[in-house]
Amino acid sequence: MEKRNPTTSTVFSLIIPGVGQFYNHDIWRGIFWLIITPGFWIGSGGTLGWICHLSAAYTAYRRSLKINQNLEQEVSK
Repeated sequence: MEKRNPTTSTVFSLIIPGVGQFYNHDIWRGIFWLIITPGFWIGSGGTLGWICHLSAAYTAYRRSLKINQNLEQEVSK
């Protein structure tokens, strides 16, 4: 696996929740956010949709940092 750009994954998920996870090769996480976020947008009239939307972006950012950290640890072995 190659390094992931945290900014890119964050922007992707800010545009469409779950796409940043797909960028990070986290397919099931991406599917989760693609399904859950619209449900919360519709079900709560938008209030919880914002929370899910921002959470998807944040988790994409954190996951790409973790991927990069794991790759650096593998290289240093």
